[in-house]
Amino acid sequence: MADPVTQSGGTPPVLQLLGVSKYFPGVIANEDVNLDVRPGEILGLLGENGAGKSTLMNVVTGIYQADAGEIILDGYGAEFATPQDAIRAGIGMVHQHFKLVPAFTVAENIHLGWSETPKRTSRAVLEARTRELSEHFGFPVDPAARVETLSAGEQQRVEILRVLSRQARLLILDEPTAVLTPQETRELFTALRAFRAKGNAVIIISHKLDEVMEITDRVTVLRAGRNVGTWATADCSANMLAASMVGHDIQRQDLHARSGDAVPVSTAPMISLRDVTVRNDQNVVTLSDVTLDIFGGEIFGVAGVAGNGQRELTEILTGLITPSAGTVLLDGQAAPSGAAGFAKAGVGHIPQDRLNSALAPSLGITDNMAVREYDRAPIGGGVLYRAAEAHALAETIAEVADVTTPDFSMPVRNLSGGNQQRLVARREMRIARRLLVAAYPSRGLDIGAIASMHRYFASLRDEGVAVVIVSEDLGELLSLSDRIGVLCGGRMMAVLDSATADSEEIGLLMGGRTSGASVQTEALT
Repeated sequence: MADPVTQSGGTPPVLQLLGVSKYFPGVIANEDVNLDVRPGEILGLLGENGAGKSTLMNVVTGIYQADAGEIILDGYGAEFATPQDAIRAGIGMVHQHFKLVPAFTVAENIHLGWSETPKRTSRAVLEARTRELSEHFGFPVDPAARVETLSAGEQQRVEILRVLSRQARLLILDEPTAVLTPQETRELFTALRAFRAKGNAVIIISHKLDEVMEITDRVTVLRAGRNVGTWATADCSANMLAASMVGHDIQRQDLHARSGDAVPVSTAPMISLRDVTVRNDQNVVTLSDVTLDIFGGEIFGVAGVAGNGQRELTEILTGLITPSAGTVLLDGQAAPSGAAGFAKAGVGHIPQDRLNSALAPSLGITDNMAVREYDRAPIGGGVLYRAAEAHALAETIAEVADVTTPDFSMPVRNLSGGNQQRLVARREMRIARRLLVAAYPSRGLDIGAIASMHRYFASLRDEGVAVVIVSEDLGELLSLSDRIGVLCGGRMMAVLDSATADSEEIGLLMGGRTSGASVQTEALT
């Protein structure tokens, strides 16, 4: 066994990586990475999409095995053949893509595979234990709810609670706040600080630089699979970290400014909802009496706490579900039937769960990129499927999306989450002649990719397309949107002009309060 590796004060790092490398066919995921995280600190791990952050943490947690280098845990060499080995060693990770069992309840997911789960128990006991954990860690969940009925934000809450309940000494969080509200993020950070105060360590993978500056003690930046530097957070700025990630300065743009040849905002709505109500399988109202007009040539933002009707609204706007009551009009006509009909009519959709809702994880990249156009020329349209044309389309989308891959036949699940998002976005933008609906489009993207995607949305708007963006990042909505609708309890509380709205006003509406809200529901002029 290797001799202990200690810091100058005599205390070894909780985790130290020495020259770790990981390769895939044709891809250098990590190369010669050195990294350490110390007891009682929170380390930020930053980098562009595909920089190797998640791969490196998958090596640490036993999902992958390193091709070179050494893992040092508490000063001694360690090897993790499986994730269970890492968990037993006190390393817990919340992944960017959820690892929950959809058909199980929240309580069952929390207790699944946990050594402290009673061997003889009942559903009531598991739910009571889950409720206690939820109250202890400050993450409200419904123990009896099936995971498949939860929003992405609620599922993320369950993931974090499951790992916190194991009391790991090293907690690794991959984009933990991607679908959390500001209040939920503050609660998480409070829990992480308490965890750190007990001498434990945390690694946070995040693209939200303001949050990194707030919560971390040190920051490590990866670029192209290599460690380009580690700094004390107090010595950093958000601009400096962004430049370190992408290798150049990020230029900020005024996204509200329209191009000189921009198509004017349409005088008639591109899509209209009239008294639309949605009931779920339990006959509970999840979207209530929504009347809304969205115009071509505008970006319409949707704000709200997770689980307040956003998913139902996006599914209505894209034909995935039909209203229980009310009417949907597309370009003044009765909306087509089903999601395929909406897509043929020029409606694109970037869903909140890209891996399971937008992609077929086990199919290749080419198949996933051709899925929207397989029935039309030049790929299809007759009895033949032209594989060469499908491959050419996938290459075109990947090039525009700035995604590099050595093999378009490999399963799309092998790509990083950010690269999956880029591909889905560009695929859907190709068909969005009338409307693009994007749910949490920046989730998991690095700062450079977010800036590019925002420019794409602005370009679509200027071409006369109606763009709907659902986000819990109020800064994103205020910087992008022309108007913002706020959902609470399935109701559209108000539609605000973003030029005069502010985050405090939107926050009140998200909580169900209307005091002081200046409602603006007319078309843009």
